[in-house]
This record gives sequence, structure tokens and C-alpha cells, in this order.
Amino acid sequence: MPADDPNEYRSAMTDRTALLLGVDAVRRLEDARVLVIGLGGVGSWCAEALARTGIGRLTIVDHDLVAASNINRQAQAVSGTIGASKAEALAVRLREINPHANIDARLVRFTAESAGEFDLGAYDRVVDAIDSIDDKIALIAAAVRSNATLYTSMGAASRIDPTRVRIAPLSKTHGCPLARVVRRRLKMEGIPCEFLCVYSDEPATKGEEIERCEDDGGRRKRVNGSLVQVTAVFGFALAGLVVNGIAGRGSV
Repeated sequence: MPADDPNEYRSAMTDRTALLLGVDAVRRLEDARVLVIGLGGVGSWCAEALARTGIGRLTIVDHDLVAASNINRQAQAVSGTIGASKAEALAVRLREINPHANIDARLVRFTAESAGEFDLGAYDRVVDAIDSIDDKIALIAAAVRSNATLYTSMGAASRIDPTRVRIAPLSKTHGCPLARVVRRRLKMEGIPCEFLCVYSDEPATKGEEIERCEDDGGRRKRVNGSLVQVTAVFGFALAGLVVNGIAGRGSV
């Protein structure tokens, strides 16, 4: 599609979406404002799917840098982006896919302390793809308290079967250790667990587990194996919740 014909590009880009969801739905997607926090193996694919589907205003958030170990599962991770900001590298990719979208890349870690920097209620949908439990709890709590429509990802690591990915309210998940921990922590804070989440009911596969320093605080943490055929399905499922909800399809 010629780069100097933006209207033709835009029409062609959304053609298949409009055939399935309708022109009105495409317009709602173009008018929507969506926030994705956490741009790893789940969040990066969610953000890419949203850009390809025509979300008009997309804010993507991650404080981390691309590493070679990310290449096996993260959309923005290629040889040429190693050492770059995950958020900025993904923003470049998304703008090439959808040059009409407003892509806002924020290089910040969402924590209980930084939560005040985000007006979660201003977004049509908020996606949690954070892997830190404390930060995940902080985002969920802030989203629920601001009445934001939130979709969250549970544990995708140590799984090998993409057909075991499920969607349910957090209160009704089963077989996911991370979901149990998050649910318990939220109940202690008096936060209801009725928002939808993506999880796997597959028992974790035991592989090699190592400890290494992988965050900007210099702390060591456990690192488990993960595969793109699972993490991407998590991301696409989250994107499906966003798109179908905004388009008025289903009950989400």
C-alpha cells in the first residue's frame, strides 16, 4: 500500500475487521483509548493485536530494556532492539503497523507508589500483563477502585500447551498457582475478584529454574522457562476481550 495514500491504507487495514464486526464497531475501536501495562511475552502481543485491529489510542507501559533472552517470546525483541526500551521498541513496531494510531510509550514501572501517575478511569479498557506480584496487586487494586474495566493475565510461564488457556473471573479460576496467590492477597485488602482474567489450567511443567538479577532494583528473582506459543495466546486472548468488549460483542 503506497505510503502517500493514508486513507487507502487505513481503509484496507480495517477491511477484514469491518467485514466481521461492522463499520460502526471499527469506528468505536478507532475512538477507543486502551492502556497495556507490561510489555513482555504476553503484553507485547496483546498490544500488537490491538494495533492491528485498529485501536486508535494505545498507551503502552514498561520500564525494562530488551534482552536477548526476550527474543523467544516478545514481539518487539529482535537482534536490532537489544538494549532498547521495550516500550519504545514496541511503539516503533506498532506505528509501522498502524500509522494512524496514537501510540504513547511510557517508560515507567507501575507500582503502588507510581499508581497516582495513571488516570486509569480515563481508559476504555486497562490490560494488566505485569509479572511482578506486588505490582500486579497494586494495578488491580487501583483499577478496581477507579471503576476501570480491567482484564488481567495470570501465569503463562512453565506452560507448553496453548489449548489450556482459559478466560474466567479471577474468583472462578482453577489450577493456576499465581491466581490463587493474587486472589488471596486481594481478599486481604477487601478487593472483589470478579474481573476477567486469562490463565492456564495446565499444571506447570517442571524445567530448569534459575535465579538471576533481572530487574532494575538489583534483586535476584526466580526465572522460569516460557514459550511464545503460550504467552502469545495469553496476549491475544486479552486483546480479544478488549476488542469484543469495545465492539459490543459478547458480555465483556
